[in-house]
Amino acid sequence: MDDTFFEGSLVLEKLAEIDKVDDFFEAIDSDDFAQAEKLMKAARVDAATIAIVLQKMAESDGEH
Repeated sequence: MDDTFFEGSLVLEKLAEIDKVDDFFEAIDSDDFAQAEKLMKAARVDAATIAIVLQKMAESDGEH
């Protein structure tokens, strides 16, 4: 998944607040959907945004 999708995003801002940006990108790079979702929930990202992120991860599966 292209990391530029997240640049300046609310998702990254919220993850930064809990110091989990690196963990989030590791989850994306390893296609760990469950971990990515868990981290976003911990960062209090709204459900609609989580769904979009997970969808983008699925669409780019194998393209990173």
